[in-house]
This record gives sequence, C-alpha cells and structure tokens, in this order.
Amino acid sequence: MLKLENIRKTFNPGTVNEKRAIDGISLHLKPGDFASIVGSNGAGKSTLLNAVAGSFYVDEGSIVLDGNDITFAPEYRRSQVIGHLFQDPLKGTAPHMTIEENLALAYLRASKGKAPLSRVSRKDKEFFRSQLALLNMGLEDRMKQPVGLLSGGQRQALTLLMSTMVTPQLLLLDEHTAALDPGTAEKVLELTENIVGRNQITCLMVTHNMHQALTLGNRTLMMDNGRIVLDIQGEERKNMTVAGLLEKFRVGAGKELDNDRILLSSEKDA
Repeated sequence: MLKLENIRKTFNPGTVNEKRAIDGISLHLKPGDFASIVGSNGAGKSTLLNAVAGSFYVDEGSIVLDGNDITFAPEYRRSQVIGHLFQDPLKGTAPHMTIEENLALAYLRASKGKAPLSRVSRKDKEFFRSQLALLNMGLEDRMKQPVGLLSGGQRQALTLLMSTMVTPQLLLLDEHTAALDPGTAEKVLELTENIVGRNQITCLMVTHNMHQALTLGNRTLMMDNGRIVLDIQGEERKNMTVAGLLEKFRVGAGKELDNDRILLSSEKDA
C-alpha cells in the first residue's frame, strides 16, 4: 500500500541550522498494516508523517501510495486519500463551523464523484448522524452546534471520524491522544482501534508510549536521527517486552534511549 524508497530531507541546508531530518528511510507497508512509531524527540517521527502527507517535498527518494507515485503530489491532493491527525485537537476542525458543516467538508473532499462545493443531501446528513452515533458521545444530537463548544477529546474523536468517514488509503496519527487526559485518551484510542480494524485501514501512528507501541497494530518501528533502526513484527513482536524493546534500540541505535517521557511511560506500564 505504501512504499518509501530511500527518502531524505534536510532543512536549512548550507546554514548553521542545517538539520538532516530524514536520512535514507525505506519502508513498505502492506494493505491493513498498522505500524506504531516510537523514538526520542528529534528522531524524525513527525517529519516522516509530514513527508508522506505532503507538507513538504523530500529531497531524494520516492513515495508511492497504492501504486501511484505521489512524491511530488501537492498536499491538498494527498489529503483526498490520506487522513492525518495531529497532537493538537484544535488542528483538525474549524471551530466556528457546526459539527455537520465540518463533516460535510471532509466528506465532500474525500468522496469520489462529489464536487467539493456540492450540497450535502438529506441522505448524507443521515449518514453523518449514524457515523457520529458510533462515537458514543452524543454528538449525533448536537450536529448544529459549533465545533468550538466541544471538549478536546470530542474534537479529536470528530477529527478521527472526519478522516475515516470515507475510508482513506492511509491514516497518519501523530500522537493524537497525547494532549488529552488519560481517560479521554483511552477512549479515543479505543475508537481508533475499532475504526481502523473495522475498515482495515493502513495506518502509521506516532506514540511515546512503549506499551502502546507493542500492543497496537501489527508492527513496531523505532526511529533515531532520521532513520528507522528497528522494525519488529510477527512472533518477535508478540513475545517482545518493553525492556527487550529498549535493549534492541540500544543495539540498533548504538546508544540508550534518552527520552524521559517515553521512559516514564515504560516504567508506568511495566
């Protein structure tokens, strides 16, 4: 489904602020793969997702999605087939528009055969209501309310729905529960698992939680200095402990993992 071949990206080349953010990454995801990515700050996790989403063009290499080369496709074109959630719940929705209007924009953008500025039908609105009901947050009865009145968790759940209402070819999740309180984060994560599993969506998820990285999806990737230093799946992943994953990172990266946030979550989940 997704093929990255030797992609590289350097920001501010030739200056004192030069930063090689992606250093020759190659990655192949099969349809339905759900890969969790962990790594220290500055490892290149979010940059990798942004490269796939089209926030910038890579300097070298190629990005192929479902057989189509999108290396130089603009971001707005990629957004028709790629869902993208960010850590900040405020990023994925328009606060002054209603829940229904936000859903309509996402639906028309991603739906084939519908013009982006066409009107939504009564049938479409009934579909929106049925999809909102799946979130079990009562939002189906608040479709005329501005999104700005929702809590962070409700907005993130709505953004998740907007990104998957028309099944995307790829879903990118950039620590999409990190800014939420633990209870709400757990609920949004459960919704994520249900939606991704039900629709068999190919997914890349950045997380700081080592336990999540080993239990969610079917692959665990670890990054360091713009490279993927570990790619664990199958029986090896099934039998892997957090301590074992940290040791494999030490061997693969040639150093200890030095991210306090990740290490604290590892101790909590141990």
